[in-house]
Amino acid sequence: MMKMKIRSIKLLNSKHLFVSAMSWIVVTCTSLLFVPKHLLAVLSLDQLVNQYSQFIGLGLIIGVAYFLSQIIAFVVDESIIYLRQKRTVETIEAKVKLLDPAERALLREFFLQGQTILTLPQNELAVKNLVQTSILEMLGNERHYAIQGPTAEYKISMQARNYLNRDVLRLPAGEPSAEEMSYLIKTRPHFINGLVQSRKHAV
Repeated sequence: MMKMKIRSIKLLNSKHLFVSAMSWIVVTCTSLLFVPKHLLAVLSLDQLVNQYSQFIGLGLIIGVAYFLSQIIAFVVDESIIYLRQKRTVETIEAKVKLLDPAERALLREFFLQGQTILTLPQNELAVKNLVQTSILEMLGNERHYAIQGPTAEYKISMQARNYLNRDVLRLPAGEPSAEEMSYLIKTRPHFINGLVQSRKHAV
């Protein structure tokens, strides 16, 4: 991990130095090509500019082309991010309309337990489906248990939170009655209680 951080810092520093160098090339070449001739003569640079004007012009073209490529790359990256986010939202909207009982019960656990992060079994079909449709996000902290199998910490994605209300999850509007609470307990995911027991058999 430390080596990766050091490598990233070195890469950022190298990129910063390269950008700075290209900036100076553009500024210098632009100044030499467009500064009034009498000022170049005063600075004794007129002969230098006349002799190497082609190279100075080439340097300016290279520098401008580099920064234009960076602008284009930025626009393309932002467009890709926008389209990806749009596709993610469309996927979430479609999935929310088609939640099965197991997936709905799993999502209710976040509200019933009043937690933003839950430890869930990775191999559970409902967990896999909700991750694939971007409703759940895996945060890490993976563990392996002898009985339950691999688990990890999950949270509801920011995009999905706007679509998961009490109506969608079939939660009572206010304080649940005894009958409603009994229903919620009966429909809880089968693995919730098993997770507590499986932690005792961690491998």
